[in-house]
Amino acid sequence: MSEQILHVTGMTCEHCAASVQQALLSVAGVSHADVSCAAGTAQVEAASDVPTSALLDAVRAKGYGAVVAGGTCCGASAAADSQLNIAIIGTGSGAFAAAIRAVEEGAAVTVIEAGVVGGTCVNVGCVPSKILIRAAHVTHLQARHPFPGLARHAPLPDRKALVAQQQTRVEELRHAKYESILETNPGIRLLRGFARFEDARTLVVCQPDGSEQRLAPDRILIATGRSPQVPDVPGLAGMPFWTSTEALIAEETPAHLIVYGGSVVALELAQAFLRLGSHVTLVARGTLLSKEDPAIGEGLKAALIEEGMRVLTDTTVTAVRFDGKSFELETGAGLISGDKLLVAAGRKPNTAGLALDHAGVALDASGAIVVDNHLRTSQPHIFAAGDCTNAPQFVYVAAAAGTRAAINMTGGDAALDLSIVPAVVFTDPQVATVGLTVAQANKLGMETDSRTLALDNVPRALANFDTRGFIKLVADKRTGRLLGAQVLAGEGGEIIQTAALAIKNRMTVADLAGQLFPYLTMVEGLKLCAQTFTRDVKQLSCCAG
Repeated sequence: MSEQILHVTGMTCEHCAASVQQALLSVAGVSHADVSCAAGTAQVEAASDVPTSALLDAVRAKGYGAVVAGGTCCGASAAADSQLNIAIIGTGSGAFAAAIRAVEEGAAVTVIEAGVVGGTCVNVGCVPSKILIRAAHVTHLQARHPFPGLARHAPLPDRKALVAQQQTRVEELRHAKYESILETNPGIRLLRGFARFEDARTLVVCQPDGSEQRLAPDRILIATGRSPQVPDVPGLAGMPFWTSTEALIAEETPAHLIVYGGSVVALELAQAFLRLGSHVTLVARGTLLSKEDPAIGEGLKAALIEEGMRVLTDTTVTAVRFDGKSFELETGAGLISGDKLLVAAGRKPNTAGLALDHAGVALDASGAIVVDNHLRTSQPHIFAAGDCTNAPQFVYVAAAAGTRAAINMTGGDAALDLSIVPAVVFTDPQVATVGLTVAQANKLGMETDSRTLALDNVPRALANFDTRGFIKLVADKRTGRLLGAQVLAGEGGEIIQTAALAIKNRMTVADLAGQLFPYLTMVEGLKLCAQTFTRDVKQLSCCAG
């Protein structure tokens, strides 16, 4: 008999520990397994001929990370006699996904962070914004729900209380998903400070006390994310405007909020503040969501205007002034005044301070790091993941990229497939897209067929008394294979993954039309839209197959 101690990552409760224990005991030759969630360890007694790799594989098959305590994991790509050292700049989702997987593959990892651990999503992005949006949605329903038998009233939101609740949840998630991993995973070391490249092999970290520490790791991952970009408008620099960061924690509701921008962040926050009681004027340089099918932007614009927002598209801002109390914007549509200004005109990659020119790492015109599908930069030992790269700016893309970068840094071979990337904008109605639009498919030389289904043909939308929006499907004209889906609907985000899976599995619209979908669900709209390629759904009974 022999005894092995494993470090196990990803356990959050005693049920997790029991699951790991069961997995280990299922390995032939294992006689005893003692698993501690608090310590993140598994003590295993097994016959001497039981390979360590079998133990590690059993734990990983349950979705947890596992390495041998005090060394590299058996069978890992990192050399067992010389532990691979990896430095990761940043501590967001891409960075942590990479760090956890790299440790599982036997590497020693140092993560470098100058600010708050956790990156954009949990701290100043996805999490707080969705809490704000949800609170605004509830406020809106109280005042404007469609049911005459229920009294409507316009509540007076307490922003201070809402922000306190929001930030408490942010702190909880930051600790659960980031800080606790640093506390319990001995393979990951946190180094505080700003990192820059001295040369292609050396990092200099300027620490909070002013001292510098040099690192010469075997591999480097850059995962520094993005931050709000301030457009070059005369008078804007130095003004006390909001970016999304300040807007999310603002404890007051502006009387009149001006929002400069026409994409995801601008639209989500503009509608949220509108619903919380602000008058909102949105100024966009082009159309709304200009990279999407034009019908998406047009439909969303109509919904926002109907709700009471002033929306100025294709409008240029030529100057900004602030008199200490209010902002004044000179625009192509005239003078606009408001007590707060939110600038949400894009995000820039956080690469300027890294001295990437010293390392020979190539950037694109926007300053984003150019990576291949294995997350390699122009330097073969330097990788990058997440929003600081030229990949799509989604947290789930960053996490997937981080995991694959770690596999590749430790000698594996994992490509990041971005052929099918679902996306959601959390406005109301939501915008959800995947695959190709008609214009994109035609540009690739494909001949397409498409159908658009208004939501007054979807029974659940009728039952909800909310028929704003549509579902559009794009198919290859010759084969009928589904190429893309564009959705503008109240539950668009809950619909789109079904379309993504259909595209992934090369389903035709006929295949989709023939599937069983639960009745009175919004996702049934995909089936109904697919049916419109061959028949008039208005002539069908409910649930018609």
